[in-house]
Amino acid sequence: MPKSIRVCSADGAAAELGLIVPASARYGVFWLPALGVSAHHYQKFAMELAEAGIASARHEWRGTGSSAIRASRSCDWGYRELLELDMPASIAAAQAACPGVRWVIAGHSLGGQLACLFAALNPGTVDGVAFVASGIPYWRTFGGTSGYLLRMVPLLIPAAMALWGYYPGKRLGFAGNEARRLMSDWARTVRHGQYANHAHGLDSESALATFTSPLLGVRLTGDRLGPEASFDGLLDKMRKATIERVVLSAADFPSGTANHFSWMKEPAPVVAAMVRWLQAIETSKS
Repeated sequence: MPKSIRVCSADGAAAELGLIVPASARYGVFWLPALGVSAHHYQKFAMELAEAGIASARHEWRGTGSSAIRASRSCDWGYRELLELDMPASIAAAQAACPGVRWVIAGHSLGGQLACLFAALNPGTVDGVAFVASGIPYWRTFGGTSGYLLRMVPLLIPAAMALWGYYPGKRLGFAGNEARRLMSDWARTVRHGQYANHAHGLDSESALATFTSPLLGVRLTGDRLGPEASFDGLLDKMRKATIERVVLSAADFPSGTANHFSWMKEPAPVVAAMVRWLQAIETSKS
């Protein structure tokens, strides 16, 4: 049965961690949502993982959903707080609640990027990393008009944040209301195609380049927010990993749609890919 645990980070930020743990679970997926998307939107995905005997822990981003704080002029954070404070606290809570379960970290969109960063910066913490409908948001990996518009976004974000004191995504139609440093960190990667050193004393790009554990990337062919070049760009940063690529098309889904968000309503093909990958990891360790 689904349950939740209130998790408090070292700086006092708190949110609910959603757990579904089948009695027979040997592996669990620690799940990171997309930017501005609350963890409860992945309930169906988690339920289908459970039907396959896989546990799940759905992390909530600070500022979203059950989080006790909201972005404002006086309340700010960036990737560092997510990577150094929130995610370690949630993973520790999931491990304590599920003794005997081995965990991989996975995510959607921005969640996929941060899953890769966390796994690379904390080797040995999880057994592998996966992402769905994700990729590096570097503007050059987006073709045509999309690439041009994405290149302009980092120029517009500072003006919006100066006016409101945070990024007003609900007004602008992209993401939720987000913290200034969070969006500045995202915009830096859009401009340069590189991740800054978000964890103190650690080189993000070098950590990604030396990561050697299993890595699963799932791409949706109709995903305009995660085109092939963007997807490949993130995988290429982790070139020493044991990589499995899965491409799902409209024909794989009952609705005939395979885009950035549609898979969340019918997650069975993504779950099947995740289960196969986890089985391969388990076999390699036995």
